[in-house]
Amino acid sequence: MRRALPPHVCGEQVRVALLEARPATLSTKHLVAATNNLSVYQVKRGLIYVREHLAAQYGTPLIYVPGQGFLITEDPADVVPFAQRQFKTEYTRFKRLLTGTIDPFFACHPTDDWGRRVRDMLAGSKTTMENLSDLEP
Repeated sequence: MRRALPPHVCGEQVRVALLEARPATLSTKHLVAATNNLSVYQVKRGLIYVREHLAAQYGTPLIYVPGQGFLITEDPADVVPFAQRQFKTEYTRFKRLLTGTIDPFFACHPTDDWGRRVRDMLAGSKTTMENLSDLEP
């Protein structure tokens, strides 16, 4: 049985493995091997920690390349397409929340104060998300 490791330890091991592998990508399976056999769970926890803390702390953007794996890179040719895919994905999810939940709720309850406020506030966010998803480098 593996011992429990704090998230910051998993994150640092994952970050170091990704730095050593540059410019190559590492899949989750390869990260398990490259981190002295952290479990898959610990690698995923480490990736979350890198995204939430270490990437900004060290100025090392973490991206995912579909079909290849994770990569730490500062290259705009890698980072910009990744960010664009993320913006498009989040915009689609956000738009579906509005059109599938918030708008129908407001239509059923047009005098509901919560529904009105949420709808009004999210209108600006929707425009921002739409602009980000369409932004060209």
